Amino acid sequence: MKTYVKVVLFFVFFIVVSAILAALYFYNLKHTDMSKAHPDFVITATALLKEFEDNETSASAKYVNKILEVDGIIGSINTAKDNILTISLRTESDLSSVICTFPAVADPSKFRAGDSITLRGECSGFLMDVLLNNCAAVNLKVK
Repeated sequence: MKTYVKVVLFFVFFIVVSAILAALYFYNLKHTDMSKAHPDFVITATALLKEFEDNETSASAKYVNKILEVDGIIGSINTAKDNILTISLRTESDLSSVICTFPAVADPSKFRAGDSITLRGECSGFLMDVLLNNCAAVNLKVK
């Protein structure tokens, strides 16, 4: 075989092996345990939404992919299949809220609309609502 064919085959082999190793790494990557994670910011749901509404670009640069600890009042609760829980926190806006998605929750009935809650999650951005993923309840005050 010619030298340039050997070099090309080596690089193709290297790329394939690298892709397989990267896929295995990301497949086995665990989510951060938000109940033990240190928050980058502590803020209320209303203040968080206001920052995104006032200047989405700077708020995205500040909060996206960061761990936030958010205080608020539960507005609504939705449970999807596999007990994946979504809680909407009330804000002063009638159109927008802070939506928090929890991984599978053993007992979603402990959350009720109107309860005060402090939760921790990773901010994903703003699409009419501020989105927090992989949330964990830090403090729940039943009314």
